[in-house]
Amino acid sequence: MRKSALISLAGGAVALSGLLGGCSSHSSLFNRVRPDEFAVTRQAPLVVPPDFALAPPNPGAPRPQDVDSSRQALDVMFGGPSPRSAVETDALGKAGASSPAIRSVVGDPKTTIVPKGASVRDIVKAPESSTPAAQAH
Repeated sequence: MRKSALISLAGGAVALSGLLGGCSSHSSLFNRVRPDEFAVTRQAPLVVPPDFALAPPNPGAPRPQDVDSSRQALDVMFGGPSPRSAVETDALGKAGASSPAIRSVVGDPKTTIVPKGASVRDIVKAPESSTPAAQAH
């Protein structure tokens, strides 16, 4: 009886050392190299062209259906390019073309500034009123 207990104890020690051997630093479950989930981007799906007489693509040329991820994000946030409305086109036409050096001209000390006057400043600073005379109809 004592001999079988000693053999089972030795077998248990061998099994335990085998289990603990998997916890070494070389084969740890938590220290392995994983892919960076933020570096992964979606690839455009493969498309079978309807016309099989197309020329083969040039090596190294970008794929035409690929969209830059930053462009894709801007399109999702702002809806992408859209045509101008008639009102916007009319307003831009009446405003005319701007000077290419407009940013440097605006800050120029020689730029003429129209004084607004005290009455305009008083109107702008006036508090809101809830009287019927002050409301626009």
